[in-house]
Amino acid sequence: MTPERFHKLKSVLHRRQPDLTVLAADVHKPHNISAILRTCDAVGIHRIHAVSPGGELRRHHMAAGGSGAWVGVEHHEDLDAAIASLRQRGWKLLAAHPNRDAKDFRTIDYTQKTGIVLGSELDGLPDAAVEGADEIIALPIEGMVESLNVSVAAAVILYEAQRQRAAAGMYDRSRISDDERETVLFEWCYPEIAARCRTRGLPYPELSDNGQMTSNPLAAEL
Repeated sequence: MTPERFHKLKSVLHRRQPDLTVLAADVHKPHNISAILRTCDAVGIHRIHAVSPGGELRRHHMAAGGSGAWVGVEHHEDLDAAIASLRQRGWKLLAAHPNRDAKDFRTIDYTQKTGIVLGSELDGLPDAAVEGADEIIALPIEGMVESLNVSVAAAVILYEAQRQRAAAGMYDRSRISDDERETVLFEWCYPEIAARCRTRGLPYPELSDNGQMTSNPLAAEL
């Protein structure tokens, strides 16, 4: 861990947005999963939520490098459970779904605690998810196509959210708790050691100002 990389990771974590997320409902194509995770990382999303009955998103995230390593994923058993869990935690849910009741995605205030619900590539969102959302949003379509690819739609919506949040100064200070920030920073810096610590029930050591471990938590194994 070089000092330069440590400070880069620390700076990125400082700008993470704990109150902006995506709920991916059975998005299963690997290239779409990769693209959504990449956009989430780019706009500073800290953690997304997913319902993946076939397990595609779970397997992809566990095997993924790059953006998959920086964005946490909380998995839910089914869409109803996911929506109920997010509502209980105070999330405003926006269903990205083209219909006549949908609002232009640019008219929404994304500086609130916002979750964007995305449907599968083939079927979109089920009726229950659309009816249960706080708002239905859509991208204006002027051509013959009915909708955009799910990962493209996610990127367009999330960059509008990023624009609004940047204008509101929401990237200027860390809004993640100190304990979680320290935990995530160690896991980003030393993922293999962090995994071994978790397996053995060991606490993570503190990091110096330049990102070096102040003690070796696995010294007993040497």
